Amino acid sequence: MTIKVTAGILAGGRGRRMGHIDKGLAELNGQPLIEHVLHRLQPQTPHILISANRNPDRYARYGHPVIADRWPGFQGPLAGIASLLEACGDDWLATTACDTPYLPADYIQRLIAAQQRSGARMVVCHDGSSLQPLHGLFHRELVQDLVGYLEQGGRQARQWIERHHRANADFSDCPDAFVNLNRPEDLRLPQPPGS
Repeated sequence: MTIKVTAGILAGGRGRRMGHIDKGLAELNGQPLIEHVLHRLQPQTPHILISANRNPDRYARYGHPVIADRWPGFQGPLAGIASLLEACGDDWLATTACDTPYLPADYIQRLIAAQQRSGARMVVCHDGSSLQPLHGLFHRELVQDLVGYLEQGGRQARQWIERHHRANADFSDCPDAFVNLNRPEDLRLPQPPGS
């Protein structure tokens, strides 16, 4: 049975290492980072949400709902995931970050395959050497637990994930899938081969 998935792009951070600019709007090769990520995701699902706490009008121009965190003051990426889960119209949310422009063309398909093999309510990406806790597939039923974790002061994505049974999605054959661009100098790097 094929499951329906909404993609959620995390673009709501402070951008501290990027000089406090809105990272999703920083340009790589003449295009905002958010456009690179949308270019990868749009062929994979018709349903996309953008988590953004600044410049909602600029993000809205891309034609997808823009969701601000329900907690003020930049509470971290888990707050973005929780807000996206609350807004998600499908049972499943596939998350990624606005600073990972090299996602594979079958990103969501791989997450679904891992979920269907395992039956888990949470699938987290693994790049062959480490877990990528902000990249995964989360069932909407997890939102209450995540909200509770945040309201108790929890902010660590890995810590929250470790509280749950999960499956890992293997992306070890795509070493560039989760290259994230954090600093201004990263925007001047050449694109990875095959991207």
